[in-house]
Amino acid sequence: MPEGFTLLLVAVLGLAVVFDYINGFHDTANAIATSVSTRALSPQRAIALSATANFVGALSGTAVAKTIASGIASTPDGAEGQIIVAAALIGAITWNLITWRLGIPSSSSHALIGGLIGAVVAWGGTDPLKADGIVNKVIIPLVSSPIIGIIVGFSLMVVILNVFRRANPRLLNERFRRLQILSATYMAFAHGSNDAQKTMGIMTLALVAAGVLAEPVVPLWVILIAASAISLGTAAGGWRIINTMGQRVVKLDPVHGFAAETTAATIIFGASQLGVPVSTTHVISSAIMGVGSSERLSAVRWGVAGNIIIAWVLTLPASGAVAWLAWEILSRIL
Repeated sequence: MPEGFTLLLVAVLGLAVVFDYINGFHDTANAIATSVSTRALSPQRAIALSATANFVGALSGTAVAKTIASGIASTPDGAEGQIIVAAALIGAITWNLITWRLGIPSSSSHALIGGLIGAVVAWGGTDPLKADGIVNKVIIPLVSSPIIGIIVGFSLMVVILNVFRRANPRLLNERFRRLQILSATYMAFAHGSNDAQKTMGIMTLALVAAGVLAEPVVPLWVILIAASAISLGTAAGGWRIINTMGQRVVKLDPVHGFAAETTAATIIFGASQLGVPVSTTHVISSAIMGVGSSERLSAVRWGVAGNIIIAWVLTLPASGAVAWLAWEILSRIL
């Protein structure tokens, strides 16, 4: 393999690790915002728990990684394939940093997928895109997972409130505050099982394009690197988004936090087993909205929720546009 091509591959893999790290601190709020806001866990303990569970969750499978590596688009071998992956990562990283700076919980998953689609279209038009994969593994989950999150979160909260309707509110909150340690761990594990695999997939795609791998099978060392990077990013925290998720959408009590985390974690982990790269941000946000609206619709601050939804809609085209621009620049200088 020529020296320049080796350096390009190393640079692309390095970008993937940077994306994974940013994904960790950008999406920390997904796993711990509710448990911190309800005081079930201190911020320090919540972050340590989330980082550990993220790492373990990342080791739970590779179905989502295979979807990213081979289910979205056909990419060329050689330097062009490397540049496509680099441009996709630049698009995703840029959008993640913008939304993190603004404190808006956007989807790292869809930022990466949008970046990949934008870079592929810049290279070869729409023909290389795999329509079935994009529709079945991206568009349908993009629309359905928040709806499922709202419905299941609302339903679970109604069940809990009816089962414990005669319980002392103070004792109920204390019990669910302890149970939230379990639900937060479950949520962090599910987050790792889905989000870390996206980086594994993009790294595997780069390795296939470079000729290092003959087919998109995720190597063990890629799994360990991706798991470590997202865990380190999680340990760094993401306080701007934690504030939005934990208190600005709806005021949460421990019982609400438990219901939201349990709902979201179950949906995300189920999607991981099916190889569907869902947005953990979308799912937990919608679960929080569903749980909050179970008592009264006015409990949800719909203005803040509306801003989050706008970010959801913009993520795919915005990251795709940045990736397109990155391809145009990189393909001329590399």
